[in-house]
Amino acid sequence: MGHTCRHRRAGPHRRAGCRRAVSAVAVASGDAGDLVRAKAVLLDPGVGKRRLGPEALRTALVDLHDFWLSSRAASIGLTDRAALIAVGALGRRELAPWSDLDLVLLHDGRKDVERLAEQLWYPLWDAGIGLDHSVRTPGQAVQVAATDLRAAFGLLEARHIAGDTALSDKVRAAVRQAWRAGIRGRFDELADSAQERWRKVGDVAHRVEPDLKSGHGGLRDIQLLDALAAAQLVDRPGAEVGEARRLLLDVRTELHRLAGRARDVLRAQDADEVAAALEIADRFELARALSGAARSVAFAAEVGLRSARSALPRRGLAALRRAPVRRPLDSGVVEHGGEVALARDAVAPRDPGLVLRVAATAARTGLPIAAGTLHRLADTAPELREPWPPSALGELLSLLGTGRQLVDVVEALDRTGLWGRLFPEWGAVRDLPPRDRAHVWTVDRHLVEACAQAARLTTRVARPDLLLVGALIHDIGKGRNGDHSVVGESLALQVGRRLGFPDTDVAVLGQVVRHHLLLPHTATRRDLDDPATITRVVETLEGSGLVLDLLQSLAEADALATGPGVWSPWKQTLIQDLVRRCRALLAGEPLPAPAALSADAAELAGAVADDGQPQIRLDDRADPATVIVAVPDGPRALSAAAGVLALHSLEVHAAELPSAEQAAVVTFTVSPRFGGLPDPALLRSDLIRVLDGGLALADALARKERDYAPISPSGEPPAPPRVLWFDDEATGAVVLELRGTDRIGLLHHVAAALEECRADLRWARVATLGASVVDSFCLAGPGTGGALSTAERRKIERAVLAAAG
Repeated sequence: MGHTCRHRRAGPHRRAGCRRAVSAVAVASGDAGDLVRAKAVLLDPGVGKRRLGPEALRTALVDLHDFWLSSRAASIGLTDRAALIAVGALGRRELAPWSDLDLVLLHDGRKDVERLAEQLWYPLWDAGIGLDHSVRTPGQAVQVAATDLRAAFGLLEARHIAGDTALSDKVRAAVRQAWRAGIRGRFDELADSAQERWRKVGDVAHRVEPDLKSGHGGLRDIQLLDALAAAQLVDRPGAEVGEARRLLLDVRTELHRLAGRARDVLRAQDADEVAAALEIADRFELARALSGAARSVAFAAEVGLRSARSALPRRGLAALRRAPVRRPLDSGVVEHGGEVALARDAVAPRDPGLVLRVAATAARTGLPIAAGTLHRLADTAPELREPWPPSALGELLSLLGTGRQLVDVVEALDRTGLWGRLFPEWGAVRDLPPRDRAHVWTVDRHLVEACAQAARLTTRVARPDLLLVGALIHDIGKGRNGDHSVVGESLALQVGRRLGFPDTDVAVLGQVVRHHLLLPHTATRRDLDDPATITRVVETLEGSGLVLDLLQSLAEADALATGPGVWSPWKQTLIQDLVRRCRALLAGEPLPAPAALSADAAELAGAVADDGQPQIRLDDRADPATVIVAVPDGPRALSAAAGVLALHSLEVHAAELPSAEQAAVVTFTVSPRFGGLPDPALLRSDLIRVLDGGLALADALARKERDYAPISPSGEPPAPPRVLWFDDEATGAVVLELRGTDRIGLLHHVAAALEECRADLRWARVATLGASVVDSFCLAGPGTGGALSTAERRKIERAVLAAAG
């Protein structure tokens, strides 16, 4: 299951020690401040004292609150005909440091129940303790459980704290009996609410920042399984789910302790500290452990809901109906009770293609695979011989081509070991968290999502089979040493041969995986007007138009499967332009000439020449927008203009510096970081003030950067910036590529550094990837072919790194 935390569980002697410690502080004086102070001691025992592990801390917190509440109840006369019960986290003995207290005051007609409630609740409120409370008679408790699922779940887990034990037992028994008796009428609501929660919150297993409580595979799903077991529809969760529950609780406990408040979403910046507290190597190992745990819970919850539906008690005519009919779906595959199952005459040990046939059928029909069928196949299905027979490859392609329905099927196969049997290379990427913050999925889920996106694009390419398989394995080289594209190419060749593709197709598949980043990187980081850029791409692909088409569709599928905002109209336009130029070169047609100064730019340059003042024009007809800036010719054009755009919260994607005799002209491609586009008149006013010295740009940007700097509670410094040089990717120039951490004024600072070094800058392109950037600058040097000497490069590199840092 993957929980590698090595802290010890709290033994009985340690729990007793915790109770003695808190008992000395938390006296039942009516002042819940004692409770708060005792809790603070548990969370921070002081210098030289041993810090409690997460399980021991939860036990101590439960003991502390039980002691205070029971003592308080006794002191106010809460004895016969009244009882205090805990539901929620305290009722389950899963109290995290900042969990709310969920309490119910039961009474059987006591006249002074309002006094009891006030004397219980007010001290807790006064101390600032989160409290969810209610006062109920036994009949009211049963009634609210019958109408409110959340209340029913809580009362099913109710635990007696103080007062009349018989009253608590009576309510617990009545609620459980009513739950079992009414489950048939409430099951659809129960299942629909779980599905809606999963849709809204997403998976714990595959999200980079998972919701440990409400996500699919989180703690609420374990409570769902407990509720189904209480209805006697399924068995209690087994040991695997129990281990998963412990890890989820441990992570949530440490997250609360770290944040100092209630938190259920594990953010990337907190994960290293949580991992250290649990004695796990780092946040990546923690993510893999969490993913494995959540997959166990999610699978159990899905199977539990289906099993529970089948086990629902039937009444009247429904009880007389015959058993579900087995409807044939494919050879050896039937529908039975709304699930895909094996036909009675199916012989799994003699049918190697049965696994893929079952999977493809489930994806085509949208029906889940029965748990028993998955386990039977896992136990008895033989390995496919290599190369696969054409029928098996056909079933795989049928599965991959189903789009979104592919996701759940692959998850079911992987959860039971069947997917890893088909693709042994999958083990290195399973549950692997991404290193790039732009990704929202684990690597394995990203691959499946990319394949699902590629299924929508199969009509665009001549070889949809290679597109689907290429999308499925394009990042298969991650999780291993070396460049994942290079490692992935060798693995793709291995996979292609095993699947039974002919040698020519295997070579294409290897190229697709090796170069899957070529088009997006080139389009967003290089000058597409430069013939050297186009020639390099075509030569890299060995002149293959098929590979070019496959890479264009894969670039879109990959970006859409990465995260929101990664695929944009701007990126789509750039890649289409790059592919169009590459096709022209492949066809022997002349490449389009570099774009001359546009009419708008020429007009602005003329206006600058006439009155000597900067001019700005903003065109928002396309997305992203274009801003043309013309200033009197001088060394500060790019840095000043980029700084003003940053002050107005515009993110720059590209900057072109076409030559103009009358003025320095820069054409920016921009989009607003927040809100809408600014008024061009305000941009021009601020630019004039900057160039005249009336606006201290450095100070204004520093304030802007402080206001919008990313928050890192862990204090972890960003990755150091890095500079790379490319000598063959621009005609008569070199390309400097800066890789670093994004910030609002970065382009201004780097441009100013280049201007200080008197570098001849032709264009700049900015690619933002989550919190990181890859900024490219085309520089022309005085040497042959625009070369820069080693000394000049060192000078520029030092200046750029200083500006980026």
